[in-house]
Amino acid sequence: MSFILERKDPTSRARAGVLKTLHGEIHTPIFMPVGTQATVKALTNEELITSGAEIILGNAYHLYLRPGAEVIKNAGGLHKFMGWGRPILTDSGGFQIFSLSVNKKIKKGGFEFQSHLDGSRHFLTPETVVEFQTLLGSDIMMPLDECVSYPATRDYVEESLEITHDWAARSKKAVTTQQLLFGIVQGGSYLDLRKRSAEVITGIGFDGYAIGGVAVGEPNEIIHEVTSYTTDLLPENKPRYLMGVGTPEDMVKAIGAGIDMFDCVVPTRNGRNGQAFVWEGELQVRNAAFKNDLKPIDETCSCYTCRNHSRSYIRHLFNTDELLGLRLVSLHNIHFYVTLVKQIRQSILENRFDEFKKRFFERRKKMM
Repeated sequence: MSFILERKDPTSRARAGVLKTLHGEIHTPIFMPVGTQATVKALTNEELITSGAEIILGNAYHLYLRPGAEVIKNAGGLHKFMGWGRPILTDSGGFQIFSLSVNKKIKKGGFEFQSHLDGSRHFLTPETVVEFQTLLGSDIMMPLDECVSYPATRDYVEESLEITHDWAARSKKAVTTQQLLFGIVQGGSYLDLRKRSAEVITGIGFDGYAIGGVAVGEPNEIIHEVTSYTTDLLPENKPRYLMGVGTPEDMVKAIGAGIDMFDCVVPTRNGRNGQAFVWEGELQVRNAAFKNDLKPIDETCSCYTCRNHSRSYIRHLFNTDELLGLRLVSLHNIHFYVTLVKQIRQSILENRFDEFKKRFFERRKKMM
């Protein structure tokens, strides 16, 4: 398993590479559809593959609570359980403990929390989280860490970093397989703490590096500042993953700063609410303006939705609460996201990323 850096853009920090995993190669930059509970909501694996998805993301917190270790072990691991033969990255669940669980208590040993599903109490350590992800058989594992909300005091972030760094070192020691383990750089909005965290995490040494604790309530300018600053602190010969960030604009800017991997629920979550992503911006297919519009969501798109259905029909499906509507828009959005990043990758390989970026933002200014 290795990461090969194929090309660096001469006018920016954008880069194209190939990450080799147990279940195949990942061509970066890459967008990873979020399959939190062993499924990308409303979509089949075949639809994801047709859309060009090379890797999906699962979540250890949710899978730990349901269906649980025994069920997945009995199935032969997460890939067999969900019928997905391509790479999978599993998040440790730290963010979900932070955002979903109740009566949570952070101890140096790990997280003690109460399930948001049934109130049952659990205690997870860095070692047990790696052990569970080992059982899942994911290609890329993430260590347990604390995700700090915004705003947070400097004192709290510093205390949190001590715990996260300790857990990172313990997580690495717990790895017993060829699965990849990425380290997570935290530090909130404090750039000097980001630098400190990057030094510690890279000093431990991981197969790749993630920037965590962004898009947790801070303004966009802080997201981009932290991303750009932190990316420069990460090794050039390892993949760089920006966790949970993913509007099209965010991804284009972050790729220009040197980020390789993304995940985000935006394309499917917004798709289920009728918002479709197109090159000129976003459109809400529920709107009355599309009542008799027989054009596809995007005339330049080759996805199943755009090849077969009109805006008028999809609006009708949403207005009559038909499940097909949210499936069709979700499918289009995933296709759009994957296509966007693939086109960016190609522009990097051809030394024209700056031209692509300029054209992208010019088109996004157009209002539907």
